[in-house]
Amino acid sequence: MSEKKMSSSRKHHLKSLMLSIAKGLLEEEEREQEEERSQYMAENCPPVSMPRSMQELQELCREIHHKIDVIDEERYDLEMKVNKSNKEIDDLKIKVQDLMGKFKKPVLRKVRMSADAMLKALLGSKHTVNLDLRANLKQVKKEVKEEDKDLRDVGDWRKNIEDKSGMDGRKKMFEAEA
Repeated sequence: MSEKKMSSSRKHHLKSLMLSIAKGLLEEEEREQEEERSQYMAENCPPVSMPRSMQELQELCREIHHKIDVIDEERYDLEMKVNKSNKEIDDLKIKVQDLMGKFKKPVLRKVRMSADAMLKALLGSKHTVNLDLRANLKQVKKEVKEEDKDLRDVGDWRKNIEDKSGMDGRKKMFEAEA
């Protein structure tokens, strides 16, 4: 099971052999194509003999026009066959995709949805779940501190500042503390 590594010279030699064989095959293929082309031209395009009279020239033109019409019909038929087979290939590709179950995922857009609407969409219309978070909170009584009461009783802050301004205000502050 141990695989031996090939030396670089061996790799180079095998690569050059493969390239030379491929080159020979390509040259042979080109020769065959050239022979097929020359046979086709000999069969379908005989050498043109130039007519000497006007009648023979008109007859040659009619023959050429007839051959052009036949070739155009064949080209049109082949084009329609190719289009039809392309449509069939596309349909089969779609069927294969359907059978495989692999679809291209569409690009998702952001949708604003409340939590209730999302749960309703996920669970269905039978299950209704309310996510009213405030209903689940405990009621807590607020303890009112005396300092807060004093601050509320002060009233308008401008009056408070006017009262404390000047020497009279400082005197009142000391008297109030004592």
